[in-house]
Amino acid sequence: MFMASGRSLQIDAQFPEALLGLFEPRRYKVAYGGRGSAKSWSFARALLLKGLERPLRVLCAREVMRTIADSVHLLLSDQIEHLGLKSFFQVQETHISGTNGSEFLFAGLRQQDAGKIKSFEGVDIAWVEEAQALSERSLDILIPTVRKGASELWFSFNPELDTDPVYRRLVVAPPPDAWVKKVTWRDNPWFPSVLEQERLLLLERDPDAYRHVWEGEPRSVVEGAIYAHEVIRMIEERRVRPVPFDPQLPVHTVWDLGWNDQTSIILLQRLHSEVRVIEYLEASHRTLAEWAGELQQRRYLWGTDWLPHDGAHRDLRTGKSAQELLSAMNREVRIVPKLTVEEGIRAARMMFPRLYVDETKAARLLECLKRYRRNVPEATGEPVKPVHDEYSHGADAFRGLAVIVDQITNRAHAPQKLNPHRRLNWRVA
Repeated sequence: MFMASGRSLQIDAQFPEALLGLFEPRRYKVAYGGRGSAKSWSFARALLLKGLERPLRVLCAREVMRTIADSVHLLLSDQIEHLGLKSFFQVQETHISGTNGSEFLFAGLRQQDAGKIKSFEGVDIAWVEEAQALSERSLDILIPTVRKGASELWFSFNPELDTDPVYRRLVVAPPPDAWVKKVTWRDNPWFPSVLEQERLLLLERDPDAYRHVWEGEPRSVVEGAIYAHEVIRMIEERRVRPVPFDPQLPVHTVWDLGWNDQTSIILLQRLHSEVRVIEYLEASHRTLAEWAGELQQRRYLWGTDWLPHDGAHRDLRTGKSAQELLSAMNREVRIVPKLTVEEGIRAARMMFPRLYVDETKAARLLECLKRYRRNVPEATGEPVKPVHDEYSHGADAFRGLAVIVDQITNRAHAPQKLNPHRRLNWRVA
């Protein structure tokens, strides 16, 4: 029995027992797991029932929402019809409103800037569907913005990687006042027979994929990752671990240059055949002088800075190349030979067995390697060239490292010093 606008309504609203925690007052409500667990429609149904009881402002968000078709608008509309609430909720093209003042708004978080996000300050509940795609930036924007008294943050998702921000922050180390529930097909009392056939088929054909798709276990690398086997083996062999800096060995850097895109810098040491990645840096809109200054603050014994082939190209504005500019800052600079992308990938695969990566200071590089994948056109279904995205810059620097790894020596770069006996010409007025 629910009260809506002073009227008592008798509604047949069945609900999975595993998800009844959605009706408890908590700051964070998190449901994650596998396919067929009824997470999405349960979230939609719970929000509609809550909006029926009292006026609520609900933000329905995703990481990316290009059009309203990318949102849960249709899912909410279907639940409104199923529950017989069409006389209470008015479904419009871009939002849904209730006769008691409840409203449902829809937004993609990646498109929001500091000005737009302020419109969400009065939200009572924010629901993020497919939350596995959320970036750190989006979480950092959303969580402090939804700050109305007794406001709640709801997250529903099927895990992708064990390093996804939402999985690490809300499942591995959940915050206080959080209800976190893993649900699978077993928790869905209305699990359909057609899905049961699909479930059993995948269990027989690909048990590893089954654990991810139906049991909600996160992967170590994305599906179709170029370096999937190499990264998984490196993790299994515990070569992703704390990698201490050896003060007796020089530190070399391998760069992928960018401005609007990311500049990526791998910091490494080499001992015999071992390649030790001790740190990884990445940022956009930073000058070479700023990067050189940041490196010098580390006070390492420096080796060589390896730049990609375009590091030798002169900039039309300055008339100088990145190689010339860094050399003028008293750094030893060389250029990585230009190879095709596929040649670089083959070299990277050959280097992996020698590789150790610091699990904390180079975590972002590892994430790039886990997510580096190929485009797969729908027309052919065949993988082609690698995707150019936020993860490809680290992967590009990694390919550069693989190309020159056997040219790295442990000869440190000796900075030039001023000769105290050098003759200087002075003019005295």
